Amino acid sequence: MKSMDLRDNETEIEKLSQMLSKIQNLYYKKKEQLEELQIEISELREVLTFLNSLISNQSFQSADKIYSKSLQELEKKSAEEEYFVKEIPKERVEGTNIKRKIFSKGDDKESILLCILNFMDFNKVEIKLIDPMDRSIRETSEDFITIFLRGALLKIKDNNPDLDLEYEHYKNSKLIERIIISNLKSIQEFDLITSKMRELLAKEINS
Repeated sequence: MKSMDLRDNETEIEKLSQMLSKIQNLYYKKKEQLEELQIEISELREVLTFLNSLISNQSFQSADKIYSKSLQELEKKSAEEEYFVKEIPKERVEGTNIKRKIFSKGDDKESILLCILNFMDFNKVEIKLIDPMDRSIRETSEDFITIFLRGALLKIKDNNPDLDLEYEHYKNSKLIERIIISNLKSIQEFDLITSKMRELLAKEINS
């Protein structure tokens, strides 16, 4: 009887362990999804703040004039093109900053902050790599050249020859700690830079 009870206990413990593992995996997945949603909400809040500032700067116009102008513009281009593709006067974007964070993705552990991107004055992006020793990103690495330089910066430079790039290295090593990209002209360029940096970091982690 004791032997049967022992086997029953072992079976129950095994079942409970499997259940615990499944719940832990679900917990971390949900936590990661929540973190990503919080980042997206933060980005949307910053964009909304910027749009509100644009509208405030034009508040001297009457409401009917603004509405009429919007209708005319919608016939030619989308609202996104009006606010982000078109180059915006410097005095209307000075002091703005859109921050994005890139985290690692894992099912069995908490997400880790990999880098922070700051898009300042709709002109300059500063990319801060967290723990450069772990990221091991160099200017001459094949993935960096293929994914980030060719996949993002060279494409942007084709339409924006004024684009400028500089690096800051980690403790006099060849490891990149900070990337500074200047003379950007639209948020779409920032989106492409963010996307390719996310792809590069994912490749570095999985390699």
